[in-house]
Amino acid sequence: MALDVEPTTTGGRWYRHTPAGADPLARPSPPDDNRWQRGHVIDALYLCDTEDCVWAEWYRHLAERGVPPHTALPRDLWTYKITAVTLADLRTTSGLARVGLTHPAPGRRDWPAFQAVGEQLYRDGFTGLIAPSAAPPQNLVLCVFLADQRLPDVATPRHPPRRVRLPPPPPTRMRT
Repeated sequence: MALDVEPTTTGGRWYRHTPAGADPLARPSPPDDNRWQRGHVIDALYLCDTEDCVWAEWYRHLAERGVPPHTALPRDLWTYKITAVTLADLRTTSGLARVGLTHPAPGRRDWPAFQAVGEQLYRDGFTGLIAPSAAPPQNLVLCVFLADQRLPDVATPRHPPRRVRLPPPPPTRMRT
């Protein structure tokens, strides 16, 4: 049964970090599980609406694993050009509530509910979704589903990335 979500169109600049020197088009094999999908069902590319959101998500990820920031550097910060793409719109509290979710919280305890929604949206034919970040709640994440683990034409990394060698200042209003 299709979920009750509004479609929206987005584009523009979005951001992602990778280990220094990594190919921004490379995908892990097997695909990773993340908040909005399980890798064995569908892979996904996650992007952030701002650089602060990228680093807040990075700090949240490191905190979950107990990894000191300096050991996870250097990183490459990539800018992606997103061409107009239609996504499931889960940016608002009411949009999340319509699919039985609340605002994402840091940690993995609530992932199964989010994964079920994301995977249903993929089955419903959505290219991806746009939703609030778990780390900086005022920011957005873009989850683009990757059929056959291939980056779709709607997401293009812009060369060169910016190399980050020192831990950036933790963003304000970040949750870990």
